[in-house]
Amino acid sequence: MFRDRLALHTWTLDTTPLAGALRAARSGGWNAVELRRIDFVRCFDTGMTNAQVLDLVRASGLKVACVGTEYGLIFAKGEEKKRLLKVLDETCANAVALGCDLVMIAPGQNPPGTLREGAANFRDGGEIAKAHGVRFALEFNSQHEVINRLEAGRELVALADHPNCGLLFDAYHLERSGGGGRGFEDVAPGEIFAFQYSDVPAGPPAAVKRPTDRLPPGLGKVRWPWCAHSVASTHIVPSARHLTLRRAR
Repeated sequence: MFRDRLALHTWTLDTTPLAGALRAARSGGWNAVELRRIDFVRCFDTGMTNAQVLDLVRASGLKVACVGTEYGLIFAKGEEKKRLLKVLDETCANAVALGCDLVMIAPGQNPPGTLREGAANFRDGGEIAKAHGVRFALEFNSQHEVINRLEAGRELVALADHPNCGLLFDAYHLERSGGGGRGFEDVAPGEIFAFQYSDVPAGPPAAVKRPTDRLPPGLGKVRWPWCAHSVASTHIVPSARHLTLRRAR
């Protein structure tokens, strides 16, 4: 079912320079990678141009499953919102240049507002994504104050009501929020744009906003047979170009 559709998230090799992370992904036999905005920023900090970063990724021979934009847009206001929309525009352009049709975002760590406020910003982001011909996926975070469970993520997407806006499912956050296993079987295929998989250790989550205790699949408590059944029943494979591994660093 998942043959030739597996991507490695660069978060897994977080502090490794992008060139090294790409080499490792290719040597490990991955079909693709999921890139983050920080991967680009760290390259910029070394003096590379945006065009040079794109050339570096293309030279790896790997497909790009998804590109992450800078977090914070969902609840940003004023000048910060304008800045993050500009970053999103650049990220969408980079995704297109790399043959990728998916950009993702998470809630971020800035002070949250209401789901309706977040949906308005998400919709604005969806308009930028639409202009580039890409999809815009929201990943809920089980540790976030507001968008911390599947139901909240689905409500925000519904309020945004934009054809280019959908959800990124993360097995880690689904399990941590009580929605793992078969907890998403009733989600319509059109709502799911991407799926990330990593396992969850036993015990309560650490008291941090961005958990780093992910495990490789099979080493934690995620009910993978049920999870795989849910993935298959929602027909996520045809709609999501790759399934992305995101595990402990």
